[in-house]
Amino acid sequence: MTRFALVHDWFDCVAGSEKVVQEMMHCFPQSDAFSLVDHLTDQERQGLGINEITTSFIQDLPFAQKRFRHYLPLMPLAIEQFDLASYDVILSSSHAVAKGVVTTAEQLHVCYIHTPMRYAWDMYHEYLQQRGTKGGLKGAFVKLVLHYLRMWDRSTANRPDIYVANSNYVAARVRKTYGRDAQVIYPPVNVHHLNTHHKKDNFFLAAGRLVPYKRFDLLVEAFAQLPDQRLVIIGDGPEYKKLKALAPANVDMLGFQDDETLFAHMQRARAFVFGAVEDFGIMPVEAQACGTPVIGMRRGGVAETVIDGETGLLFDEQTPQCVAETVRTFCELPHGFLDPDHVRANAERFGVDRFRREFAELVNSAIQKRTVSTRSIPGNISVALPVRHSA
Repeated sequence: MTRFALVHDWFDCVAGSEKVVQEMMHCFPQSDAFSLVDHLTDQERQGLGINEITTSFIQDLPFAQKRFRHYLPLMPLAIEQFDLASYDVILSSSHAVAKGVVTTAEQLHVCYIHTPMRYAWDMYHEYLQQRGTKGGLKGAFVKLVLHYLRMWDRSTANRPDIYVANSNYVAARVRKTYGRDAQVIYPPVNVHHLNTHHKKDNFFLAAGRLVPYKRFDLLVEAFAQLPDQRLVIIGDGPEYKKLKALAPANVDMLGFQDDETLFAHMQRARAFVFGAVEDFGIMPVEAQACGTPVIGMRRGGVAETVIDGETGLLFDEQTPQCVAETVRTFCELPHGFLDPDHVRANAERFGVDRFRREFAELVNSAIQKRTVSTRSIPGNISVALPVRHSA
């Protein structure tokens, strides 16, 4: 019987990458789960299809409950301490270090990569600026840590046998960062529990975690130039107070709302406005599943999930002026130009069933190919011919 291990960076909440883990577990429910830390409730863990998670030594370090990210320099060491020798297939879900687990040549390692480490690679300078660590002694230490992480990250690029990227955008970054090709399987989006809403109210919607790279400040500044248009922002996070102070009268900050309230707004909004450059971006797909068009950046995953002029409008520059101009263009479109049913049909390309089928087929095909590559040589000695050696 084939033994499976599933390795995820960390479990501190149930967000987009954890929903991918949930569907990976659905495909291979016999998998044993490993992670640097596990701070989920029993209910959340069971919702992901996981009974127990084996954690690293970081789990027991001081303040790890809330500040485990401060142990970033220890994460490469921690992920390499998992003993996976008894497993035949390792599935990793990686946006940080999970891809770097140590495996043998006889094991198959399939890595679903959400992104190479953003803060170590393409968002390096932005990360330093946001944390105020461009200079000084603290800045020198952070730069040294990130330099070490880049070296480790690149040195472990050959540990997975197969990379699966969540978008063509990420696949291009995997090729640039690691020199490896990645197959693309879009993440699972539960579009079937969302209903198309044809009657739209007179407001635009933005939603998500209020963190700097999501660029909600861009949207607030854009709608300050559009006093006749109303923007509703749903979400909470470290940027909330700053955005609340910046928000003009036509921008409503609702803070955290439950899913029922969020999706009710998503169904009734004229359009969902998205300012970030995301690796994939689940919410824009959920908005389209509600029949709501998307106004977003012509970069990242949104450029792959939104059909410009058919299921939304895309802007080219990440500036308030460009966002405001695109919203004005949207408001001038003829009534019914972006048909809700057509918008919904586009979202259905990213459903859960499609992910389950594609991911299971890929892994099972890789297992079959590896089995076929095992042959006998004279002397009745069986030799497994590895697809790729681990670094």
